[in-house]
Amino acid sequence: MKYLLIHAADETQLGTSHDLDDAAATQLAAWIEEMVGRGVLVHGDRLRPTPDATSVRVTGGDVVVVDGPFAETKEQITGYDLIDCADLDEAIEIASKHPTTNIGTIEVRPLWFQ
Repeated sequence: MKYLLIHAADETQLGTSHDLDDAAATQLAAWIEEMVGRGVLVHGDRLRPTPDATSVRVTGGDVVVVDGPFAETKEQITGYDLIDCADLDEAIEIASKHPTTNIGTIEVRPLWFQ
């Protein structure tokens, strides 16, 4: 079953550079290596910071474009991973090992269609 791991964290904890600090990069590389080895990681990536985001909605037939994310919260969506695993228990176990859980939250959401 496929699940999307949606990473949410305080962006101030991540720094302003595209590069992660050495400790975070090492933890992430180890997680990726384990998940690729297990055959569960389909794809994943970091997202650019929220100032680079654009939100789009249609209201009364008019397209409304706003700079930034759709919600003003302390934690923002910072990345994602698509995993393919046996069940929700395995998906939770995989999410719990991701370094993002040290600074934020990972929402585990099953895909509608498998």
